[in-house]
Amino acid sequence: MQTELALIIISILFFISILSGRISSKLGIPALLLFLSVGMLFGSDGVGIQFENIQAAQSIGTIALSIILFSGGLDTKIEEIRPIARQGAVLATAGVFLMAFFSGILSWWVLDKTLPAMKISLTTAFLLASTMSSTDSASVFSILRSKGINLKNNLRPTLELESGSNDPMAYVLVVTLIDLIKMGSTPNYLLVATQLVLQLIIGAISGYVLGRLAVFVINKVKIHNESLYPILLFTFCLFIYSVTYFLKGNGYLAVYISGLVIGNSKFVHKRSSMNFFDGLAWMSQLFMFLTLGLLVNPSELVPILVPGLIISFAMIFLTRPLTVFLTLLPFRKIPTRDKAYISWVGLRGAVPIIFAILPLAHDVPHARLIFNIVFLCTLVSLLVQGTALPLVAKWLGLADKPREEIKLKEFDIELSEDIKTIMAEIDITENMLKDGTQLMNISLPDNTLVVLIKRGKNYIVPTGKTALEINDKMLVITDNQATLEETYKSLNLAGY
Repeated sequence: MQTELALIIISILFFISILSGRISSKLGIPALLLFLSVGMLFGSDGVGIQFENIQAAQSIGTIALSIILFSGGLDTKIEEIRPIARQGAVLATAGVFLMAFFSGILSWWVLDKTLPAMKISLTTAFLLASTMSSTDSASVFSILRSKGINLKNNLRPTLELESGSNDPMAYVLVVTLIDLIKMGSTPNYLLVATQLVLQLIIGAISGYVLGRLAVFVINKVKIHNESLYPILLFTFCLFIYSVTYFLKGNGYLAVYISGLVIGNSKFVHKRSSMNFFDGLAWMSQLFMFLTLGLLVNPSELVPILVPGLIISFAMIFLTRPLTVFLTLLPFRKIPTRDKAYISWVGLRGAVPIIFAILPLAHDVPHARLIFNIVFLCTLVSLLVQGTALPLVAKWLGLADKPREEIKLKEFDIELSEDIKTIMAEIDITENMLKDGTQLMNISLPDNTLVVLIKRGKNYIVPTGKTALEINDKMLVITDNQATLEETYKSLNLAGY
């Protein structure tokens, strides 16, 4: 009975969250903010669902974050990030360190003034800041896509590379600071720095090597059931994280780099595997945010409201811009308005809350205070920065209307990425048939081919003599976007 009740509750939470995601697309509010809100609504201070299992929340967060980072690597094209690799890498490493440093000093000062009885140490303040030192990519681009905004000057791949690769650096800082606090004595800073660098190096090498191994195995193994190939890729994701962890490397960096290697390689059933991971990443985010929302007690946020809000807005308007402008100082060709927008996209998401669970799991002093402040800062960031992303892009003159992606509705067909052609659907109108009803009577450019016609529920492989009817659907293939636009013009379908 308890299992069935739990399944009903989970399915209701998922259903409400998915519906709230549709609302977020229309309002331009990050879907993750609504997922969190649903979790809080059904938590101990709301409907009354009690969830206080820190270890379970940490395990859920670890698996979910591994999947999200792996999926992010799969979707990242190396040719897009190659021109901006240096600034993206600097933002993801030195940027995270500087953000933790500046925000740590700020947090220590704010907490000392607003909560003096807590006697927060500087190391604890640095731990608090480190949990929030990375940015969230999923919420950023879901907002930009929902508003139909594209970014100029290679900003999108820059932000994508930073937000996809800066979580491992933040994780290393968090784990290192937890160890320092638990030691309770003056550490060997040279040893700490060496271990930090080693974790990143081992993670990077492990991710690359195991990513290559995954591609080799997937291409060599012969599985009769094709639906198992995405499961095999998922297995590699978990395997790569776990192996790297036992090698004392950074598992999160390993899964991101392995995803990057695999996503930019050729392997069998690639498209179905990519689609599988896209859905899996969204489910992971949904499940993770619901769990984190259930874990927090909103009533505990009231006592830390003042310091939490001060830290939140100071990070948005002070430490993040300071970090970005200092980090990008060597890159003089990057315009100031680009740096300003990168500063604004220092969006907090699921990762800071997951990292804030680590002090709770390790019973660090003031761990609950850290968790509550991080949770509040994440809410403020999603609400303030998230909702204003499209507006700030327009103010800075960086918004560019993207070319609308062509999606097939009547023909469930996908071509391999290696085939550099474009498919589109065209409805047959009365005007098209004015010179005759046969396909040969329709004027089409030389590089345009009609490969299939749908009439009602039937599909027809056409020839030049095929008779067309009004409301038929044509599936056409062209060499490129320019040829497709030429096809539209020849059919008097400009702006189709």
